[in-house]
Amino acid sequence: MPKETAVYTHGHHESVLRSHRWRTAANSAAYLLGELRPGQAVLDVGCGPGTITADLAALVAPGRVTAVDTTDGILGRAATVAAERGLENVEFAVADVHALDFPDDSFDVVHAHQVLQHVGDPVQALREMRRVCRPGGVVAVRDSDYAAMTWYPRAPGLDTWLDVYERVARGNGGEPDAGRRLLSWARRAGFTDIAPTAAAWCFATPESRAWWSGLWADRTTDSVYADLAVAGGHAPPEQLTAIADAWRSWGTEEDGWFMVPHGEVLCRA
Repeated sequence: MPKETAVYTHGHHESVLRSHRWRTAANSAAYLLGELRPGQAVLDVGCGPGTITADLAALVAPGRVTAVDTTDGILGRAATVAAERGLENVEFAVADVHALDFPDDSFDVVHAHQVLQHVGDPVQALREMRRVCRPGGVVAVRDSDYAAMTWYPRAPGLDTWLDVYERVARGNGGEPDAGRRLLSWARRAGFTDIAPTAAAWCFATPESRAWWSGLWADRTTDSVYADLAVAGGHAPPEQLTAIADAWRSWGTEEDGWFMVPHGEVLCRA
């Protein structure tokens, strides 16, 4: 089977984990919650720092959650979250979603949040997720859609941010507008029973504006994404600094409003 060919655009800089640790099953997987039952076996693909993983584990206990990601480092952080919450029904493993090291029909639920936008072959990834899902189970996938993100007031620097980000992500082998493509990818992967939905995050209070703008300002100059933007010839350091300044300026706007839309699919195996 093919192996991962894309580069993870964000990396695991503190500014990235700042946003990932904020994610919960309630704010990032609400479309899946009605499918969860105690005793289920769940695979959480691309678990990151494990906050959603921990929520899923609590909801399906005494069932088990297997959480996978591409590196040991981030899995260690996820294991710490599970331990701090007293969860004993979570196990962790390094894995490539293009070629999962699990037998057919291993899980009742296979979940991936913000994963397919970063992989080299999302259709193959979905085929693998389908393979390890038991008949009657569900594969649940949710991804943002960068081109559909919108904000107020308009800020030329943020328009530049979006252009640069999308070029960097595609240069790394990913698809930043994945949300709108999930239904198409799921159909190509062989699913026929698919429930497509959409949801959004909104950052419009003074506190959420400051948090969202601050983490993107830091990510733009200090993370792996910044290194990739420069190395790939997508933006020089001075342009990234200007984009970070635009983020901080937008974050002080009293009328500031930012929406992050997500595509979602619940696919019955």
